[in-house]
Amino acid sequence: MAPRCILRLSGQDVLSFLQGLVTNDIAGLTDGLVYAALLTPQGKYIADFFLLQDGEDVLLDVVEPLAEDLHKRLTMYKLRADVTISTSELNLQRGTGPVPEGAFPDPRHPDMGWRAYTSAPASDDGSDWDAIRVAHCIPETGIELTSDSFILETGFERLHGVDFRKGCYVGQEVTARMKHKTELRKGLRRVEITGPATPPGTPITANGKPAGTLHTRSGNAALAYLRFDRATGPMQAGDAELRLI
Repeated sequence: MAPRCILRLSGQDVLSFLQGLVTNDIAGLTDGLVYAALLTPQGKYIADFFLLQDGEDVLLDVVEPLAEDLHKRLTMYKLRADVTISTSELNLQRGTGPVPEGAFPDPRHPDMGWRAYTSAPASDDGSDWDAIRVAHCIPETGIELTSDSFILETGFERLHGVDFRKGCYVGQEVTARMKHKTELRKGLRRVEITGPATPPGTPITANGKPAGTLHTRSGNAALAYLRFDRATGPMQAGDAELRLI
């Protein structure tokens, strides 16, 4: 499990502050975890994270390598808002199966199990997370989700990570335009893969032309970022052959 950092956001303005920044509707905090992202004004991905109401505060669960930059960006945006951002001493525990007391279902997909935040050491139950992600086309921070990503191309709408009725947030205009005025020509998809192990990041070709990039593999399936117009038949990644599932 990649290390996670749990930030604590407190202050009278914390809910309105987040509502104007992130891709999802903060009103969902009344029901449990909210999955969301922070984007650039141009609609590009900066970080994805989980939000959870904790009394009058909000916890923000983000992968550790992105935590410092995200903290700085949130601090820059808060201006005179009554918001304090600090690093909590809580840790993430997660697993699959029945949701234990004090834990919350992962909002992206039921098979992603549950998440809990306590002072106990970080842990998970050993579930094959890559297999689950590949089975349901769920991107991972730093692998399928990078600074070049547009969230709709990586499935955020299907994963309940974006709300198109909540109003403005950073990057909202570009995201809404991609939703309503264009047809996606590229995106994350599942592929069947035959052949030797091929490292993530390997370029994919079709008829000798660039067709995308291979990412996480599990068994004979993998996630790939593809150009849809070139993903209509056999594709190659190194010595492996791919077909769109």
